[in-house]
Amino acid sequence: MIRAKYAPYLFLLPAVALLIIFKVYPIALGLKNSLFAPGFIADQPTFVGIDNYTYLFSDSVFWKSVYATLFFNVFVNPLQIVLAFLLALLLNSKIKGVNLFRSLNLVPIAVSLPIACVLWSIMLNPEQGVVNSLLVALGQSQQPFLTSKDQAMWVIMAIATWKGVGYWAVFLLAGLQEVPASLYEAADIDGAGKWQQFRNITFPLMKRPLTFVTVADTVTNFLLFAPMYILTKGGPENSTNVLMQESFSSAFVYSDPGRASAIVILLLILILCIIGIQFRLLRSSV
Repeated sequence: MIRAKYAPYLFLLPAVALLIIFKVYPIALGLKNSLFAPGFIADQPTFVGIDNYTYLFSDSVFWKSVYATLFFNVFVNPLQIVLAFLLALLLNSKIKGVNLFRSLNLVPIAVSLPIACVLWSIMLNPEQGVVNSLLVALGQSQQPFLTSKDQAMWVIMAIATWKGVGYWAVFLLAGLQEVPASLYEAADIDGAGKWQQFRNITFPLMKRPLTFVTVADTVTNFLLFAPMYILTKGGPENSTNVLMQESFSSAFVYSDPGRASAIVILLLILILCIIGIQFRLLRSSV
């Protein structure tokens, strides 16, 4: 009787253990490190309490990173979700060649993000890149792309969208395929058009998958780091210096793990606040 009572907990134990090791413990360690600063003696950090946090709030570089992070996510998150939904609708249709489109959709997913960033950096090279060569061939002037503070963030948004849209479309495609075909058949019999079917059947039944994709996409983009590090190192002029890039620079360039940990903790709080707002806004419609 006792074994049967505790059997479910035994099955959950491995998952809980992994969650504690890879999620809870790193957060606790980061919170602890954020209370220390490098000391004068090697390997002997000094306890400074919340000084790392108070310093960040008066640091203009930190606030520029906050702005860059919010600017990036305000534009890229809605763009990815809308395009992913439209792509999922296309991949779920019965048009000729849809299987080919589904295969092509997997290409950006199959390419690892660091490799994709290297390839894009080569193609977007201001002098010898293929993109500028095409622009010149079309009679347009060359563009600085990643070397311009006005264009760099938009270019990274485009690369992140190219990489992410197909991935999130897979989740939305799975949701679309779960919508009962009988509902569409009944709507056809009642004389409902395609737009009426989308508004009254497809979209309402896709709210849960859309909620999942919205939250997951938000977390992913707030933690996105590879494109900024590989392509621009946070430049030009801190225009792409998002919080994850600033945390990396603090830890590995300036050897200040306390400041880096404080940035990560504040970023975690920011993500939790935004996700809370998203759930609150979407809860009534799910």
